[in-house]
This record gives sequence, C-alpha cells and structure tokens, in this order.
Amino acid sequence: MGAIAKTIAFMIALWALPMGVASSSAPLPVFVSVLPQKYFVERVGGGQVAVSVMVGPGQSPETYEPTPKQMAALSRARLYFSIGVAFEETWMKRILAANPALRVVPMQRGVALLPLTGPSGEPGGRDPHVWTSPPRVKIMAATLREALIEADPAHRDDFEANYRAFITELDTLDRELRAILAQARDKPFMVFHPAWGYFAHDYGLRQIPIEAEGKEPGARSLARVIDLGKREGVKVIFVQTQFSRRTAETVAVAIGARVVAVDPLAENYPQNLLRVARGFADALK
Repeated sequence: MGAIAKTIAFMIALWALPMGVASSSAPLPVFVSVLPQKYFVERVGGGQVAVSVMVGPGQSPETYEPTPKQMAALSRARLYFSIGVAFEETWMKRILAANPALRVVPMQRGVALLPLTGPSGEPGGRDPHVWTSPPRVKIMAATLREALIEADPAHRDDFEANYRAFITELDTLDRELRAILAQARDKPFMVFHPAWGYFAHDYGLRQIPIEAEGKEPGARSLARVIDLGKREGVKVIFVQTQFSRRTAETVAVAIGARVVAVDPLAENYPQNLLRVARGFADALK
C-alpha cells in the first residue's frame, strides 16, 4: 500500500471511531462537585486528568442544579468524585442515568465526619464541609490516588509522586495554620452558614451558626442567637458570598460584632485557607 493509500486508510479508521473515545494519551475526564476538589484532583492527577466542576464560583451546593451542557459532558466522564454536598443527593441518580459507566468515588470515604449543629448545639445531620480540614484532605488525597491508579494504571508512578508532593504541601499548610491561629484558641465566632466546623475543630476555635438546618432563623430564634452572641462575647460574624448577609448584619449590629466575608469554596486551597486564618486571627484578637 502506498503512502497516500495508508494515509486515507488511517483517516477512515479515525473517522470510524465512536464519539467520546479518547486516545491512550488523552487526559482522564473527571468531574467534581466543588472547586476545592478540583485543586485536590489536579494536585494528584497532574496533567493526566481534565477536571470539570459542577458548582462554579459564587454558586451554592445547597441549591445548585446542573446545566444541560454539564449533563452532556458528564455522559463522557470516567470518574466523578463526590463530597456529600446537598445537590448530589438530588442529582446523582440522574447523572448515573446519563452515564451508567461513570464511576462515582465518595472522596470523603474514611473521613471521620462531624455533626452539623444549630445555634444552641442541637444536632442536624452530618457536616459535608470536610475540605476545610487539611488533615482530612490528606485522607481524601489517598482515595484520589487509588481511584486514579485504578482508572489509569499506566500513570501510577506519576500519581504516586504527585500524591507525595501534595501530602508535603498539606503538612506545611497545617503547620502554618496552627502558627497563625495559636493565639485564637477557644475563641468563639459566628457564621451564617456553618461551613467552618472542621476548620474550627482542627485549630481550636468555636463555631456558632446563625442558621439552623439550612433555614434563616425566625424572630424568636434570631433573638436567641443575639442573646447567645452577647453571652459568648462574639466579636466577628463570618459570611460567604453564596448566602445573603442581611441576617448576619442584623445580629452583628445587635451584639457589637463585625461582619467578615470568607469563602470556603474558593479554588486556590492553600492560599484561601491562609487568608481565612489570618482574617480569623485578626478578627478574634
């Protein structure tokens, strides 16, 4: 067969490939729920993964609904790393219906989960915000490594090396956070949405949420929150951009605290946690 005939045959074979079939050198298509997970997967997967995120900047995993474009992309994904956020409960069955071959890996598998609590400490299910704890992210990184090796064993050495580098990064971050927050131990802070429970647990802080079970407080509950804030001497209320700050500002005025915006869903994980820790330490002096 001549060179031209070989080229034509190759092109015909290429066109005959079914849509969505990637070459062996193509990055592994992976989906995650929230932006911090994207950072984790890319740190372990490196250039061997192509990560898409369901909940984008400024959006809330409590109320998110996937777009048609995302559902179409999910039909071609190989792995989905879940994290236990609210929208997964509603949408995961539909996602799997669109792609029955998709492997869903609970990233929080093996992580000791904390309870969500209301303003007075009443229990309200399990807290999904595990990514705010670098020690717990180390456990999740091991789950990532195992899943990526199983999906793409040819790049095992890359995943292992990336994993070790990421663990070193997380250990360094943990030491820096402990140093920044050393003088803030046992200090209380209020949050509208209780996204910082694991962070508070790791670094000796006390989180007091304003909302209970995802709902804004009514008049009586708000009065109790204000009384609690006064008794505890709360000086700062943290809010995130995905939620209204109106109620937090009402409480802040009543108890003489200030409102500070922090984002548990920012993508640049180490930079964000360090910024948050410095904000916490400064506000809690």
